[in-house]
Amino acid sequence: MTTTAEMVSKAKSKIREVTPQDVSKQLGNVTIIDVREADEYAAGHIPGAINIPRGVLEFKIDQHPSLYDHNTNIVLQCQGGGRSALATVALQELGYKHVSNLAGGYSAWTASGFPIEKS
Repeated sequence: MTTTAEMVSKAKSKIREVTPQDVSKQLGNVTIIDVREADEYAAGHIPGAINIPRGVLEFKIDQHPSLYDHNTNIVLQCQGGGRSALATVALQELGYKHVSNLAGGYSAWTASGFPIEKS
């Protein structure tokens, strides 16, 4: 049987990860998808991030106008980087060409001192 940690590790071996510093330089030129639950997102999120929870990502990804194009530059993030690593693999399997995972997730973003929004 596979553990969750093993699943995440396997996912991370298949994806590209970016640092909070990389993402901060791309704000406005990259689509950020926050795969955390709505209450987590409301408590604080990266400016401009779109909230599509991990549990419904594959079903809702193509409902957002800025995500119709499979060549869109996308960064996925969650709280610590595990859920978003799995989500990054899922989007690759759905044909998205330029997807990456925020290493360390929202926790790394806030620890780096970058701005957040609340809703």
